[in-house]
Amino acid sequence: MRVTAWGGEPALCEVERPIPREAEVLVRVEAAGLCHSDLHVVDAAAGELPYRPPFTLGHEVAGHVAALGPDADGPAVGERVALYGPWGCGGCSRCAAGRDNYCDRRGDLEWHGVGLGRDGGMAEYVLVPSARQLVPIGDLSAAQAAPLCDAGLTSYHTVAGMRHALGEGSTAVVIGVGGLGHLAVQILRATTPSRVFAVDVREEALALAQQSGAHVGTLMRSDTARVLSARTGGVGVDAVLDFVGTTATLELATGVLRSGGELAVVGSGGGQLTVRKPGFLPPGLRLSLPFWGTRPELAEVIALARTGALHVETEQFPLSAASEAFGRLRRGQVRGRPVLVPA
Repeated sequence: MRVTAWGGEPALCEVERPIPREAEVLVRVEAAGLCHSDLHVVDAAAGELPYRPPFTLGHEVAGHVAALGPDADGPAVGERVALYGPWGCGGCSRCAAGRDNYCDRRGDLEWHGVGLGRDGGMAEYVLVPSARQLVPIGDLSAAQAAPLCDAGLTSYHTVAGMRHALGEGSTAVVIGVGGLGHLAVQILRATTPSRVFAVDVREEALALAQQSGAHVGTLMRSDTARVLSARTGGVGVDAVLDFVGTTATLELATGVLRSGGELAVVGSGGGQLTVRKPGFLPPGLRLSLPFWGTRPELAEVIALARTGALHVETEQFPLSAASEAFGRLRRGQVRGRPVLVPA
């Protein structure tokens, strides 16, 4: 499933099977997740992103090693793996530490990772530049493992960045219970003692939040900040994870946070947050803009899923029905995460 030119719909194309060279690894894809980032790529205008079409989409990928380049080391042929997606330059200190998501040279690259400017996993095979971008998944199903590469990893990285504020008696709010949000609820429940509140505009999303372990779910309305604050005795919440990122959700977040609270904005809804003193924002507010996560964190997410603490709500489509999956996602008709499965 490839972006062939800016301004057009992605298309299923026949391409040559890649041959791994030097340290490259060829992975036979078993499942590839589909997320709103893929829609943002498809909808981008020429010059908006540094990528050069054509390239194959798919940055949430799980499968097994099919072949190794002559200089490759790490997983053996046949080993089942998930792909760490945010490929950086590979040479800076952050990439060396498995923090490609914050690569020092990211602004100079013509890609942001697998399926984001480089050929990705919405295909039968994907070529990986190095075994260091692979994380073993053991017997975890590929349909579960693939969404963990972004939806799970980004949520885990976001929670990890504010875990110091989520001790006994704390409260966290998750805004937007979709592919990422429902996993963030589960990660909060599995790794912190915090009470978890969920907010969405859809009743079915709140049902998913409850299924995922949220203590409280509420529709987003004009009085939502008051309702949530009342649940904390008027003190306010300790952390907000905004997986929507519109002006309305940012206003809700700052309206419900207590002094010294944590706000992580993950969603790319185009909202604006005005910094103005005095009194406009909670005193001591700490704002973060998490991007994906680190390779060690992906291993931790996979390990958490293998214990049964994480379960991705998925809807599976054959790769041949990728266009249908894109349309369903665009119309908001998928519960959880759509996953493409090659024949």
